[in-house]
Amino acid sequence: MRNRKTKNEGIIITYVLIFGTIFLLLLSAFLGYILQQLKYAEQRVARDQALDAAESGIDYYRWCLNNNVQANCLGEKDYTDKDGNVIGKFLISVDINSACGQQILFIITSTGWTNKFPASRRTIRALYGRRSVAAYAGIISAGVWFGADESLNGPFMANGGVRMDGPNQSLVSSAALLSGQPEWVCDYSYGCSPCPTGANQCHIAGSQCVCPGVFTTTANSIPGLFQFPVPPFDFNGITVDLGNIKTAAQAGGGIYFPKSTDINANGKGYHLKFQNNGTVQVYIVTAVASTWGYDPAVGYYDWDDFSISSEYLYGTYVIPPSCSVIYVEDRIWPEGVIKGKVALATANLVDLNVNADAILKNNITYASSDGSDGFTLVSEGSVYIGPQSADNLELHGIFVAQTGAFTRNHYPGDICTNFILYGSYISSGRTNQTWVGGGGTVTSGYRNTAVYYDANLIYNPPPFVAAIDPNFKIVSWQEIE
Repeated sequence: MRNRKTKNEGIIITYVLIFGTIFLLLLSAFLGYILQQLKYAEQRVARDQALDAAESGIDYYRWCLNNNVQANCLGEKDYTDKDGNVIGKFLISVDINSACGQQILFIITSTGWTNKFPASRRTIRALYGRRSVAAYAGIISAGVWFGADESLNGPFMANGGVRMDGPNQSLVSSAALLSGQPEWVCDYSYGCSPCPTGANQCHIAGSQCVCPGVFTTTANSIPGLFQFPVPPFDFNGITVDLGNIKTAAQAGGGIYFPKSTDINANGKGYHLKFQNNGTVQVYIVTAVASTWGYDPAVGYYDWDDFSISSEYLYGTYVIPPSCSVIYVEDRIWPEGVIKGKVALATANLVDLNVNADAILKNNITYASSDGSDGFTLVSEGSVYIGPQSADNLELHGIFVAQTGAFTRNHYPGDICTNFILYGSYISSGRTNQTWVGGGGTVTSGYRNTAVYYDANLIYNPPPFVAAIDPNFKIVSWQEIE
């Protein structure tokens, strides 16, 4: 006889076991999935925290750098949360672009991680630098007139007034003040005779033509980029210490040349021809020819002696990569192709009553265009574009006239075609590359001029280029694998 009840109970128990097992398996899988997601979420949070730790390392080293305690800031450091609890670490390393003992650009690498997931690491590489004077296409302590055929492609700053009749693609700033107003007296040398009294231009006050800090008389420029008044630019603050450059050239691994008369009694200075292999051919100039011209620095016509008529090769020198500085205690004529970041200075610190000048006559260009090359010319006096200058003159670099001007004298009837500068000029005195007569006719100098500032030199210039920011800041950063 069969027992149906016992059989049914056995089936129920079997179903309970089967479905219970399935439920437990599903529950286990579900809980495992939840735990896996929680762990994944923790890892994601840890990965974000690792990036925060790496960024903290970058900020930490910037503080060290600007407080001059960076020697104690390298290596592994603790990373804490907002309550001060240590939750991870960051590791800092640094490469420094330097020359002649000058620290120019810092390449900072910071790797961060958390204590809970030390294998999950994030790495950031940042460039730290200070803005140099190369951030401007031009800085001048005087006034300036850009003619209709003179274009400006980069920020420009004048402590005097600016007549901007050519095209401008960036800010043109003036610090000019006249009786507390952002104005200046524009005379005949700026083409203000008669006084341009059109809309947004000038007005006559007494017998003077008074103009806004920056103004134009053409439709070439962009008045929306005129800025005035602005605080005057501190030329003393950016004056290069020529004594430091001389010391670097004599005792820091650079190249030093004494007065040419110490080598040859007929010495008139040095002619330097830079080669694209990182060398420079140095000639001693023994005779010069005179040219009749007007020098605005002296205010009258006279004979200058800027043209080389006789010279001989003194030697060929390898420019030291660790200290690419050349200091000349005499007048110089530089030209050629620059390889590397080279600084050239001319000054007479032996006779303090004599200022050495630089005279430009041929192109100065770079061996490459990838930003690895750069040039700075610092003149104690002026940087002259001489009467022998090329009809189409191309200059690359930062040109500094500390007490004189970056200019070309007026040589009657000596008219050239194109002048192009890729870089910056820093001039204490008024600059002139083009001279015009009545009706705006070019009477001397270059018919067309253009200045383009070089962004590659702003944060990574040659040594001894003046900085315009006191502190280092992040130029760029990127996460690396």
